[in-house]
Amino acid sequence: MCVLCFSPYGVLRGPNCRPQLRYVSNQTLKRYSGKVIRIHRADYGRSDRTTCSQGRPSEQLQNVNCAASTTNDHVAQMCNGKSHCSVTASNSVFGDPCGGTYKYLQVSYSCEPIPIGTHVYLNEHLTMRTFYSGKVIRIHRADYGRADRTICSQGRPSEQVQNVNCAASTANDLVAQMCDGKSHCSVSASNSVFGDPCYGTYKYLQVSYSCESQW
Repeated sequence: MCVLCFSPYGVLRGPNCRPQLRYVSNQTLKRYSGKVIRIHRADYGRSDRTTCSQGRPSEQLQNVNCAASTTNDHVAQMCNGKSHCSVTASNSVFGDPCGGTYKYLQVSYSCEPIPIGTHVYLNEHLTMRTFYSGKVIRIHRADYGRADRTICSQGRPSEQVQNVNCAASTANDLVAQMCDGKSHCSVSASNSVFGDPCYGTYKYLQVSYSCESQW
């Protein structure tokens, strides 16, 4: 977890799974092989009266229900899958969720192995396996539905590939439950497993995963 008060840059990097915060205006960071950033949660606003409060007038600290709704998605878009990233804690990036309140950016993240690949499956079983002793599967993301009009579209009527806001909300949790921590697993890309998030749309299962040390 790191907290960045209004204005300076926070630099996230992924060397040894030990998150660090740098209060610098700019810095060039060496790329470390094998580790990338994964954002767990990001909040811009104010949720208590003590964080980043030193030297601030009391009236700027009273609103503790202040949060920019797009913060998590915005930081994840800038940082997920990268070895380092810079984020400015300012209204120019996140908007001003509460005028007159002194805000800060709070980020929880980890450094994870680079996913070995993203695989797409439809109407069939996805089998994932590790080929090295002591390695197990770690699911980074799983989506069942449709996010664009080109994937798994060959031979399909156009009306079946138009809805690109189709996603089964439980896909990530279900695949993680079936596969995380195992040396191999098999998942069926079908409505019978994930439900039908958008009737009439031709759906597919997309999974990003890596093989990690068991201990």
